[in-house]
Amino acid sequence: MNIHTLARRARTAIRYGRDNGPVALLRLVKQVLLKQPMFAKADIVSGYGFVREQQIGEPIGSQGVKAQTVNWFIPPVGRGSGGHLNIFRFVRFLEQQGFECRIVVSGDFPGLTGETVESEIRSWFFPLKARAYVGSKNAPPAHITIATAWQTAYDVRNFRSTIHKCYFVQDFEPWFYASGSAASFAEETYRFGFVGITAGNWLADMLSREYGMATHALSFSYDRELYRPLPRKDPEKRRVFFYARPNTPRRSFELGMLVLDEVARRLPGTTVAFAGADLSNFVIPFDHTDHGIMDLNQLPELYSQCDVALVLSFSNLSLLPLELMACGVPVVSNRAPYTEWLLTDENSRLEAPTLPALANAICHLLTHPAEAEKLRQAGMATAQGTDWEVEGRKLGAALRSLDADAGLASPLSQQPTGTP
Repeated sequence: MNIHTLARRARTAIRYGRDNGPVALLRLVKQVLLKQPMFAKADIVSGYGFVREQQIGEPIGSQGVKAQTVNWFIPPVGRGSGGHLNIFRFVRFLEQQGFECRIVVSGDFPGLTGETVESEIRSWFFPLKARAYVGSKNAPPAHITIATAWQTAYDVRNFRSTIHKCYFVQDFEPWFYASGSAASFAEETYRFGFVGITAGNWLADMLSREYGMATHALSFSYDRELYRPLPRKDPEKRRVFFYARPNTPRRSFELGMLVLDEVARRLPGTTVAFAGADLSNFVIPFDHTDHGIMDLNQLPELYSQCDVALVLSFSNLSLLPLELMACGVPVVSNRAPYTEWLLTDENSRLEAPTLPALANAICHLLTHPAEAEKLRQAGMATAQGTDWEVEGRKLGAALRSLDADAGLASPLSQQPTGTP
């Protein structure tokens, strides 16, 4: 390894520590070191041991656990994680409805404490009443236990100190991997018999049709106190926003880069604004600004300075399209069943996922302001027609219905929640 590589990695580590905190940086360093042959051999059997069936906790009856208690089994918290943001948003809505939620970090993380997890949630997202626990063996009994990612689903399957088991599914996770072990492990979790709580109708329909899951679909919305159009500082300058996630293949970073390079060649003077990841290790041959991982309260200002946004999704949508629409930014995306459950030809520009089609769409909107304004208005109307609180009440109703669906007479269905 040469001095330049070491320097680049050191800069990357410093940025990671600045963005995620010293505790997260130490965990990452430990994980990297343990993967090096000079420190240890790869231990597949131990590393994937969580997929084994093993008993965790003691069985309980419907009268043996406090009503309206909910365990959320989550992966380790990451700053800027949209998946975690959604989880914590619904935890907060359930707390407002009278549920007692707990956060359980699934897995073995020596040195990580519940207090640290609570601090990360408070600092990187927002305060919750929920207590945090590390490791499924430390999880308290709960009336309902919810898996939130395929790895956590194995712990929830093994966890016996609960009455009901649910699965908060935000994406079709087998597609995160090449065909093989990890994809198979992820897909198997949809056969565990959990009740699915899905992000959108596309997932609900797929899991019901392909795996026989009982599902409840929740839609997306946006933070009305945060996302809104802000004054444009330099309206004469063309600017395109791109959600850049090179480490997340389903967000198609490579296609996006080629599209944006073509746009910059056709329309000189166009600037691309990147956000979502640190891109300092990439060659970017056109005018751009790299904003990296941003705090949520900084995003509306950035979005509002852009004429068009390119948001690519090769699995379920992220929250960005609605948040961009709420800020008055026309959205260009790829046409597919997993985008069209929310995006339409009226509220966005949907095209085939090819370089020419997407570049043509962006250039057309940049050079035809009347059509861009029409999409802008339709997108804002779509966003304003959504409501997180409505979705939060849907989740509360779905959880309250579990006892009735299972034929149980439980205090959960008898206690008031303050919601319809």
